[in-house]
Amino acid sequence: MDMTTQALPEQLQSLRINGPRLWDSLMELAQIGATPKGGVCRLTLTDLDKQGRDLVSRWAREAGMTVTIDKIGNGFLRRPGRNNSLPPVMTGSHIDTQPTGGKFDGNYGVLAGLEVVRTLNDACITTEAPIEVAWWTNEEGSRFVPVMMGSGVFAKAFTLEHAYAASDAEGKTVRGELERIGYIGDEEPGDHPIGSYFETHIEQGPVLEDHGKTIGVVTGVLGIRWYDCVVTGMEAHAGPTPMALRRDALQVAAVLMQEVVACAHRHPPGGKGHGRGTVGMVDVFPNSRNVIPGRVKFSIDLRNASDALCEAMDADIRAVAARLSAESGLPIEITQVSAYPAQVFHDDCIGAVARAAERLGYSNMPAVSGAGHDAVYMARLAPAGMIFIPCKDGISHNEIESAEPEHISAGCNVLLHAMLERAGVVAPG
Repeated sequence: MDMTTQALPEQLQSLRINGPRLWDSLMELAQIGATPKGGVCRLTLTDLDKQGRDLVSRWAREAGMTVTIDKIGNGFLRRPGRNNSLPPVMTGSHIDTQPTGGKFDGNYGVLAGLEVVRTLNDACITTEAPIEVAWWTNEEGSRFVPVMMGSGVFAKAFTLEHAYAASDAEGKTVRGELERIGYIGDEEPGDHPIGSYFETHIEQGPVLEDHGKTIGVVTGVLGIRWYDCVVTGMEAHAGPTPMALRRDALQVAAVLMQEVVACAHRHPPGGKGHGRGTVGMVDVFPNSRNVIPGRVKFSIDLRNASDALCEAMDADIRAVAARLSAESGLPIEITQVSAYPAQVFHDDCIGAVARAAERLGYSNMPAVSGAGHDAVYMARLAPAGMIFIPCKDGISHNEIESAEPEHISAGCNVLLHAMLERAGVVAPG
């Protein structure tokens, strides 16, 4: 059977998830690590993380699912299909949070998958391929680096040994903490097959809300280039040194910082505005009120929808830096410190999400993700796609992170129909 073209039977067009049940599950999980300001602090591989994993595992087993844990602590919750030799149609995300995180980031993607299974159970629907829900270890990277650790190990982006050796501020290692909380499994990461993968997520930005749309049909994730930039001048007394004789590193750096933003405006693909340019960290030496700055080090974050566009932005900002250096006589050094390739999602999964949103009558628009997600690594292994819903004021990684119940339900309904299209439905009788 061609799983990419399987159409939903007409009688399933009205199938909807149980919105209040999904919301209640999100609120119950949010109590584990709840903060006084209404957010969640459930750092990866802590006792609170174990409690969250235990709760989701219990819910999965109550829904008739089997639970498999691999050696990096990723969890796979499986609902069998009619043909269990087929690779599963998977959805998932993470349940670890930032230190001042919210109720929805990551958690929504896992519990939306669980609600899909509960809905299929309620309706006594059998899928052709199995359905699986995954949670991925340490997506946030707030306690251990690298970020997206579990999915990265699964996709062979880095080794299990490298992940195991990562330590937190207290010197505790990933391996030690996995063993301590009892979530170091037997399965080799990556040995778990995937037929296709969907991830449902709050947008973590303001675009959907600004456009008044309910569903973002995510076409891909922006590529990222991180740099350290150093402008070297000469520190001198602010009073006796005339303006024309100064070698002020900060004034040159300030122009280049503005050019980082201008570079993003110069490189939107097709006029869609996916170029991003940010300066987030600045270190001024000697940082004294009456001393002309002699050295400025700052970060540059460039993002765009393709690797080619990221490279074009790289060339652009380096050319600007070279020009400013020649004009000012001050050395400017730009060093790339990290790079993440852009990830375009699979047309079949993008199409499944778009068709589901249209079929269900939800306003929608194409979207890109400016943040990394586990779906980036899954897209290297299987057809993948993402579903965005709005979050209030675009705020995430914050205790005031908020989403409307109707949007939570809408995103899960789209997930349900997209997964059914990919998994296929066994005809009754």
